Amino acid sequence: MNAYLAEFLGTAILILFGNGVVANVCLKQTKGNSSGWIVITTAWAFAVFVAVVIAGPYSGAHLNPAVTIAFAVKGAFSWADVPLYILAQIAGGFIGGLLVFLSYKDHFYTTEEEGLKRACFCTEPAIRQYSSNFLSEFLATFAFIFIIFYLVGSGEIVLPQTTEATPIGLGSLGALPVSFLVWAVGLSLGGTTGYAINPARDFGPRLTLALLSNKLKTSPDWQYAWVPIVGPIVGAICAALFYQLVMSFH
Repeated sequence: MNAYLAEFLGTAILILFGNGVVANVCLKQTKGNSSGWIVITTAWAFAVFVAVVIAGPYSGAHLNPAVTIAFAVKGAFSWADVPLYILAQIAGGFIGGLLVFLSYKDHFYTTEEEGLKRACFCTEPAIRQYSSNFLSEFLATFAFIFIIFYLVGSGEIVLPQTTEATPIGLGSLGALPVSFLVWAVGLSLGGTTGYAINPARDFGPRLTLALLSNKLKTSPDWQYAWVPIVGPIVGAICAALFYQLVMSFH
C-alpha cells in the first residue's frame, strides 16, 4: 500500500469512528443518544488509535494536514509530498463522512435540529465569536503538535534491552500515546469549538454535508468553515517553529 492510499484509508477510518460516535450521541433514537462528552472524546481517541495502526507503517499516519505541514516546516517531511497527502486526507474525510451518513441514515431523517445533524460531519463553536474560536483551535493544535514532536522525537527509540533502534513514528508503538494525547486535548480544550485540530477532519465531511444538505435540510455553515482550517494550520506551524527553538537550546 502506498503512502497516499494509506492516508486516504486511515483518514476515512478516523472519520467513520470519530464522527460515528458523534452521530450515536447526538441523533435521535440511537442506542447511545445523550451519552455525553466523555463518550465522544474517548471514542475519538480510539478512532485515532485504529487509524494510526492502519496507516502508520505506510505513510507515518499523519491523517491531518496540520501534522503534515508541521513536519514539513520542521524539515522532517518533504514539501513535495504535502499537497498529495492533504488531498488524500480530505478525500478520506469525505468518504468517512459519507459512511457515517449511510450508517445512521434513518436517525438523520428522524432528527430535526440542524445543529445536531451538522455536528455529525463537522465542528461548530459553543459560542460563536470568531476571534475566540480561532484562538481555541490555534491553542489546541499548538499543544497537540508540540507534544507530538516529543512523542516522535527523531522517529526512533532504543529499547532498554537492546541497542537496536525501533522505529515508532506516528504508527505502531506510537499509536497509543498519540491516542491518549487526542483524548486529553478533547477533554481539556475541546469544549469551545469541538477541537477540530485537523482541517481534513472538518473540511472533508463538511463537503459530504454540502452534498447532502438538501436531503438532510442542514446547512454546511461555510461562514465558520475557515476557523477549523486556518486555526489548526497556523497553530501547527507555530508549534513546529517553537519546538525547533526549544531544541536549539539543548
